[in-house]
Amino acid sequence: MSREFQRGHKARISDLTAGKDLYVGVQISAPGLSFDISCFGLDADERLSDDRYFVFFNQPKSPEESIQLLGAQAGDTESFRVTLDRIPPQIHKLSFTATIDGDGQMSKIAPGYLRIVAGGEEVARYAFTGAEFTTERAVMLGDLYLKDVWRFAAVGQGFDGGLEALLRNFGGEVAEEEAPAPAQPEPAAPGFAPPAFAVPSGPATPSAPQAFTPPAAPRPDVHAAPTLVEPLTPAAGTVPPPAPAPAAPPSAPLPPGYGQAPGQPPAAPMPPGYGTPPSHGGPPAAPMPSGHAQVPGQATASYGVPQGAPQGAAGVGAALQKFKEAPTGQRWTQQNQKLIRVDLGAGGQPVLARQGSMVLYQGKVDFNYKGAGFAGRLAGNATGQEMQLMRCTGQGQVFLADESTHLHPIELQGDAICVSAENVLAFDESLQYEVRRIEGHGIPGGALFTMQFQGTGTLVVKTHGTPVVLPVTPTTFADCHAVVAWSAASQVIVSSQVRMRRNAYAGDTGESVNLQFRGAPGNFIVVQPYEV
Repeated sequence: MSREFQRGHKARISDLTAGKDLYVGVQISAPGLSFDISCFGLDADERLSDDRYFVFFNQPKSPEESIQLLGAQAGDTESFRVTLDRIPPQIHKLSFTATIDGDGQMSKIAPGYLRIVAGGEEVARYAFTGAEFTTERAVMLGDLYLKDVWRFAAVGQGFDGGLEALLRNFGGEVAEEEAPAPAQPEPAAPGFAPPAFAVPSGPATPSAPQAFTPPAAPRPDVHAAPTLVEPLTPAAGTVPPPAPAPAAPPSAPLPPGYGQAPGQPPAAPMPPGYGTPPSHGGPPAAPMPSGHAQVPGQATASYGVPQGAPQGAAGVGAALQKFKEAPTGQRWTQQNQKLIRVDLGAGGQPVLARQGSMVLYQGKVDFNYKGAGFAGRLAGNATGQEMQLMRCTGQGQVFLADESTHLHPIELQGDAICVSAENVLAFDESLQYEVRRIEGHGIPGGALFTMQFQGTGTLVVKTHGTPVVLPVTPTTFADCHAVVAWSAASQVIVSSQVRMRRNAYAGDTGESVNLQFRGAPGNFIVVQPYEV
């Protein structure tokens, strides 16, 4: 039986099927529009670090054939075959996308879907319509991503900029068109075509050429032709310096230190004025700007660029580049350790957040008071686990933070976790929560109680400083004022070191009441370096 997904919903592949050989079909159409449907193989940073894993009409498979483009069949506009156990370890996510070829808007599309078939049986389907979009020209439909195990997420996130905005989101860019060389009788094939594939002369077929094997020797330079995507940064994550300009052979003996390697300090300090143009008997010239008379071959530093800004760029934009908004695509996106963004349009369900935690929002968003009712207020006041919440609805993005605390989004997939109400920032309204009694006294936010969250959705926990997560053992104890959360299956016991004999003497260690945790392997506790 196929499981129906809505935008923002996620599930483990193992909960859908035991198979690893999957068929992914996409059906999308609109009057007068044509679509390009592709699959991006992304690394752990959700970047297209290897363009061989951009599978589209002109590159129909990945090198090891774990991702194959099959073409239109069985009522699907486009289809793929994905073999999960053959995907290389550097690929952590497969993003299936659709872009409009030419002008148009996604709001015009007819009802469509993305479906997963395993063993000849459909196991998952994400249905969408044009009403979910507006002026977008490219959309991420769904993801297969690795998080301990392979999972599926219905995304439905669009980009107004079309293919170019989509590629930039994945760390690539559209190269500028170059004039074809006059000596070439035929137009060059796009740079993403693997070397072993020839340009087909007839209709494409699902089967790949039989003789294709990954070449053992270094592959020819496929980037000599115009490419569609280029990585923004090299694989190592650093920007290479510009190539040194060739220096003309000297016609006379060079002064000492000439041609010294870039970045190497001179053997001895140069006298004042060395390397400056002669003043022809006049007064000494004014100091020259930084970089003047630099060693030949060394990259010239940009004058006036703030420290820490990328070389070759100047101005406010370059200085603030490292604080740029993190790429979107998921419902919850952490911008930095202390700021998180939630996309209300992804998933179509409201978010409950701590009152006053909104620092910025974009789009049409409504904020309403979330009351707990008379019984809820009575229980909150009695247990100390009352949460002052607001309900965020609409179509837009909301940025949340609270007193510069560290934020940690926790994705629940039907499991449960116990968190003190004091440490909750926000959560999906689909999660169920209730006050849970702890036998004993001395836990943060309430002497005898904590909050238990369970269901499917995301919970954002806040901590003072970077927390530590420890497995539960029979000898695991935590300070009742420092513990933040623990797995719901753990057994919590109050352990007191107070003795009547000790109380007869002056002085106190301050560690008189602790919490002891017990449970089967797999249970955990979260402790912050701060006592409430």
